[in-house]
Amino acid sequence: MDPELFIPILAITALFIVLPWIVFHYITKWKAQATLTTEDENLLDELHELARRLDDRMRTIERIIDAENPAWRGLGHDPVEELLEDRTDRLHQAAERTNRPARARRKS
Repeated sequence: MDPELFIPILAITALFIVLPWIVFHYITKWKAQATLTTEDENLLDELHELARRLDDRMRTIERIIDAENPAWRGLGHDPVEELLEDRTDRLHQAAERTNRPARARRKS
């Protein structure tokens, strides 16, 4: 094959076939990594259920302590409520990042 013809054919092939193939390949890889797998969703569901059960237990303990000593929380802020609000905020942020509805709003 004539070298004068080989270089333009190689350049055109690289420009119109190889380069788009590489770009589309990595776009596909990027989109595949951006979604949650079924395993990730199951883990999130388990963690949500565990957090809900721990929240129920904490509220039960608070009711018991409130019955025994109503002033146990002290003056000013409530650290338990701050932790619950922080957890809820993080859950909403995670739901926004994954484009899933926040499960903290769901009643059990």
